Amino acid sequence: MTIATPLRSDHDIQTAVEDELDWSPELDAAGIGVAADGGAVSLSGEVTTYLQRMAATKAALRVRGVRTVVDNIIVNSSSSYTQTETDLAKSVQRALEFTAGVPATVKVELNGHVAKLSGEVQWNFERGNAHRAIQSVKGIDFVDDLITLRTRPGNAAAAGHIEAALERNASLHGTDLAVQVTDTTAKLTGSVRTWAQRHTAENVTWASPHITHVDNQISVNWF
Repeated sequence: MTIATPLRSDHDIQTAVEDELDWSPELDAAGIGVAADGGAVSLSGEVTTYLQRMAATKAALRVRGVRTVVDNIIVNSSSSYTQTETDLAKSVQRALEFTAGVPATVKVELNGHVAKLSGEVQWNFERGNAHRAIQSVKGIDFVDDLITLRTRPGNAAAAGHIEAALERNASLHGTDLAVQVTDTTAKLTGSVRTWAQRHTAENVTWASPHITHVDNQISVNWF
């Protein structure tokens, strides 16, 4: 089956995003508003969990024609969460302890329903695991991720190794990407067809043992 990809109007994109939100079983889309302007989609409204907020953004980015998402959704867990702050702190701590790939160096500080993550880790996937563990805890309205990567030595061959890894990745076949490395920062440029491909390219880059920052400037061109 071939799916045509004509230019889409703002109304078409708005409708498609609304349909995708409705199609996502983890979301109650009734409280989320959608506006579209030239491929930029703004999400507004209120949800009861931080996980729903993240799911709404991911759903919007799956829609063809969406180039960027502005997340103005408010999380209000107070309407569905009645436990004490001490209970919430225990839930957060358990989430970190029971999640694989989260080192003991990761710390969390609670201020109401806001969780601030700090500490130093070896790999970016460890930082991501910690963030995902906390965002799934009921009662958390926002995750402030201040986790840093340990200092790494630079390598003149790092850009070439990253480019080779990008070329090996089957999901990135047919894309036009370039890598520039300065010290331990990798800058990604070029274009892909989907946000999933853009995310994959960034994850591939983070696997380098010589990178502490990724400047992802890859554009998403659906047409």
